[in-house]
Amino acid sequence: MHDSSKLIAVYGATGHTGQFVVHEAQRRGLPVVAVGRSAARLQELFPSAVTRRVAALDDPGSLERAFAGCAVVINCAGPFLDTAAPVAQAALRAGCHYIDVTAEQASAQASFAEFDAPARATGRVVIPAAGFYGGLADLLASTLASAGPIDEIAVAIALDRWWPTAGTRETGERNKVPRVVVANGRLTPLVPSAEVPDWTFALPLGRQPMVELPFSETITLAHHLKASAIRSLLNRSALDDVRNAATPTPTPVDHSGRSAQRFELVVQVVQAGLTKTAGVRGQDIYAVTAPIVIEAALRLLAPSYRLSGALALAEAVDPVEVLGALHGRALDVFGSALPG
Repeated sequence: MHDSSKLIAVYGATGHTGQFVVHEAQRRGLPVVAVGRSAARLQELFPSAVTRRVAALDDPGSLERAFAGCAVVINCAGPFLDTAAPVAQAALRAGCHYIDVTAEQASAQASFAEFDAPARATGRVVIPAAGFYGGLADLLASTLASAGPIDEIAVAIALDRWWPTAGTRETGERNKVPRVVVANGRLTPLVPSAEVPDWTFALPLGRQPMVELPFSETITLAHHLKASAIRSLLNRSALDDVRNAATPTPTPVDHSGRSAQRFELVVQVVQAGLTKTAGVRGQDIYAVTAPIVIEAALRLLAPSYRLSGALALAEAVDPVEVLGALHGRALDVFGSALPG
């Protein structure tokens, strides 16, 4: 019999990222429930060591039953514009904390707006955008920022290749909501500019032509850090990969199922006349999401955890502690993010 105070449900468990999250929970010795729409697919991927439950988005009762007895629900099923609300609602009705991994700005905005009061009423937290996009930049910027107004937060991401999953492509087709940045302290529509400077990353990525392309980190950062400007850059070649219909899906190259993709994510915070920089480097943006959300879930599972409401990742957990736990295992942290 599992201790329900430690049980983690993963919705979208049969998807690319969901499988990484289930396996990371297992690796950490955490009891996990794999939740998906297809019983056959669940059995194929998780034969015996994982509890399996079937639930459909259009059947709220099945979602609530799937999450019954769990403490945390991690939603890995996009497009989150369609999945976040029903899954979060069912999670809260079942008495669970909720985490998702959306890169979609509109989904993260809606979760903050719609679920703060219900989460507070149930004594639970709702954490949208806790993965590679949204979560990592939030953790890094929160370690760099001090109390008071911030002049600018810049996020720069480089991928040596972006092999998109089927879910990434589906989300791109679904998510036509205009992107936003922060300018003059307010969320405002992105106005694309041809004058985006190159950014120099560590080798082998090196100097990269960039495009301004904000993901969910704009929303997570703006939710709790008072910055006059927040901008996000992605290297142009990665965007070209995603836009090319011929780019293949990720191919596993190691025993954990990771692709060969390498990434670097850098955050610069300009505040009180000082510029502070920190970043992370690692392998496979989909795979690295799993240890990030499992580290978050572990902290929500602690008996002493008392926060509630709709929170950004760095509000809900200690960012220095989480980055320290990830460093040297899931990714490498550099710059001013960690003590010493």
